[in-house]
Amino acid sequence: MIRIGTKLRAIRQQWRLSLREVEQRSRRIAEERGDSSYHVSASWLARLERHEHELTVNKLIALAEIYSISIDRWVGFLYAGNEVPLIVSQLSSMNKTLPEPSPDETTLLQTENAPSRTLYLRGVIGKLDLTLDPMIPAGSIVQIDTRKREISPKKDWTHEFQRPIYFLRTKEGYFCGWCELDEGSQWLTLIPHPLSAAPSRRWRYGVESENLGRVISVVIRLAE
Repeated sequence: MIRIGTKLRAIRQQWRLSLREVEQRSRRIAEERGDSSYHVSASWLARLERHEHELTVNKLIALAEIYSISIDRWVGFLYAGNEVPLIVSQLSSMNKTLPEPSPDETTLLQTENAPSRTLYLRGVIGKLDLTLDPMIPAGSIVQIDTRKREISPKKDWTHEFQRPIYFLRTKEGYFCGWCELDEGSQWLTLIPHPLSAAPSRRWRYGVESENLGRVISVVIRLAE
């Protein structure tokens, strides 16, 4: 039976990450969540890979994010053939993030234990926000990188799946969609999906609307 530490080392080496690089990435995660328990030091990870440590919940979450593996797949891979520990039941509570039912309006989700100036936000697409429907339907959860607020010009993308999506706060509420600026960057236009029934919307940029950041990942709800 392959032990967990051996599996972890194999995954890290597959990603060609050093122990120090994993530590640096986990530090950013800990800072974003405002919780030092997500920090994975190089020395701690080295001992874990030598089977001298037990894997804790928050460090498992951090490593899953660093290695771009879903929690369910991560746990199944690490503990295949082993007795699954109590942390699996603790991790299941992470899935309780989707509002039931989907809200009418697009909104930001509250982030527990996060610093006030976090780099990443999460939002949920409301039933009345059909801007990118059916590509991103109501109830979808989006992750927003607040560092990426510059509206990209058309030359930066060639088709809709490359086109940047932004999360906006406007005088009418929150919206998620494609955006265009006029030549003087005075007006921002929210562009709907070609198959959507939603109209385009326009606000004075920086006055009536604020770009909170670029959407970098989406979790789509398939059914209520």
